[in-house]
Amino acid sequence: MTTRPAHVAAVPGPATSSPDSLAPFAPGASLAWSDGAVSVVDQRALPHETRWLRLETVDELVDAIRSLAVRGAPAIGLAGALGVALSAHRHTTPDGSTDEAAVRADAERIAKARPTAVNLAWAVARVAEHIPEGPDAVLHAALAAIDEDIATNRVCAVGAADLVEGLLPGRPLRVLTHCNTGRLATAAGGTALGAIIELAARGRIAEVLVDETRPLLQGARLTAWELQEAGVPYRLCPDSAAAAAMSRSLVDCVLVGADRIAANGDTANKIGTYALAVAAARHGIPFVVVAPESSWDPELPDGSGIVVEERAAGEVTTLAGVRIAPEGAGVFNPAFDVTPHELITAVVSEERVLRPTAAAPKVPTPDGAVRELRKPPSEVLAGQSRDLYLRGWMPGTSGNLSVRLPGAAPRALITGSGLDKGDLGPGDMVLVDAFTGQAAGPAGDGPRPSAETAIHAAVYRSVAEAGAVVHAHSPYATALARRIGAEDHLSWLPLRDLELLKGLGLADPSRTDLPVFPNWPDVARIADDVAGHLAGFTTAPPALLITDHGITVWGRDLAQARNRLECVEAMCHLLLLTGESDPVRLAV
Repeated sequence: MTTRPAHVAAVPGPATSSPDSLAPFAPGASLAWSDGAVSVVDQRALPHETRWLRLETVDELVDAIRSLAVRGAPAIGLAGALGVALSAHRHTTPDGSTDEAAVRADAERIAKARPTAVNLAWAVARVAEHIPEGPDAVLHAALAAIDEDIATNRVCAVGAADLVEGLLPGRPLRVLTHCNTGRLATAAGGTALGAIIELAARGRIAEVLVDETRPLLQGARLTAWELQEAGVPYRLCPDSAAAAAMSRSLVDCVLVGADRIAANGDTANKIGTYALAVAAARHGIPFVVVAPESSWDPELPDGSGIVVEERAAGEVTTLAGVRIAPEGAGVFNPAFDVTPHELITAVVSEERVLRPTAAAPKVPTPDGAVRELRKPPSEVLAGQSRDLYLRGWMPGTSGNLSVRLPGAAPRALITGSGLDKGDLGPGDMVLVDAFTGQAAGPAGDGPRPSAETAIHAAVYRSVAEAGAVVHAHSPYATALARRIGAEDHLSWLPLRDLELLKGLGLADPSRTDLPVFPNWPDVARIADDVAGHLAGFTTAPPALLITDHGITVWGRDLAQARNRLECVEAMCHLLLLTGESDPVRLAV
């Protein structure tokens, strides 16, 4: 069943700045200025009924925000902006004079309707600047904010989709999302859900796992409804099952929105988001936040200062109006939680892509000092090692990872030799000279670099942009190297017209040849071969194979190197399945 206010057109019209617009501003819009009132889709009624509410007073608008008839940080902000315009029209006399004090009092009340989402206070303050100019000026500012949000959502969605394709190239993706970040939560289009729908349009979505999002089920009621309307395949997932889905490799990426983002990248979002970020970090899954710049609070150093709204106990103790908990049961019902920036792969807005863990954000401490908030490289290496061990790509003590450290001196951190890669901790890393592979830290009884460190060093001194190197024994690449490699000759593995070649960042993404080096007993000799090869081929692909000895890949950071490893392994798998792996052998 679909009902609309009398003055909202059945078919949404184009964006307009007319004060008396009778239509929503864009296809799929969830709010509009309609004949002197604010019209919003009542999100409480979905998915069973698409019902529009006509809000004629500020009291009605505040109640609609607090009761979640209108929800989603951008939509709340835009509704608040329209609410200020509503107040300005209600407090203007026929002779044109406006009771500015009354309008500002209403604006303050609207801004406090929900405390966590920064968009609400931001949008209200933005249009309140025009109160002295009269009600039409306030309305025009609110309508401009809506038009801007539509454009912003599109840029955010495309930018986030581009980022995800770069992180996870070449295959249909299984994406998990939380709460609702689609057109219902914005002026139109959506942020994180907009990115998912954009990825689906590019043919990159295999399935979306939709968290039900307790206790008000915005995922089950709203996100599922939007995905169904868009024809995107999805399954509902109990919030408590998301981590299990990750452990079973059912999730490639997590995409969520945000209600407030602190200066250091700490992010407040719907309750349950923090748990997803922790689980994603445990399983090495990209965790991407998509939110407009209006969700940023640059005055807030970190997430500890974010006010988290507590919701009514009845949302937890009752279900569909029926009490399910004992009388008198205490309730902890926060509407939001705060995800530390260390757990976030990237935050995408219309203006930037912030990688919170790629730099060391500095925030003031209460005593006036400055502290850095960054996950240490040793911890990152340990986590990635454990993940590759669980994949079976670093069995036992085999394989190693390294990252080049910033600074003028060529230094790198590498996993220690002879250690179980499934049980590494931050203390199991070795500081080495990035160009020689020799230990650069103090001598002692701690871990030592393996002989293969020489191969990492050959890459670092030959490829200026290499910031991380991974040497693994992924099964298909290792098997193919064994099949085509020679004992004393360099071989080449031709790769032609494979979609996954795009993931290697090649100048010509349609073709390349991967070198397969002999597995000399003296690893230093392998390193010399690698260095000579890289010096002679300025456009060499960022990967190589070693007969009976696995694969080495590199990238600007560990994430890119890991992604390139995934691409090469998948291509080797395909070639073994199809038998298209004839080598080309050359004398060394």
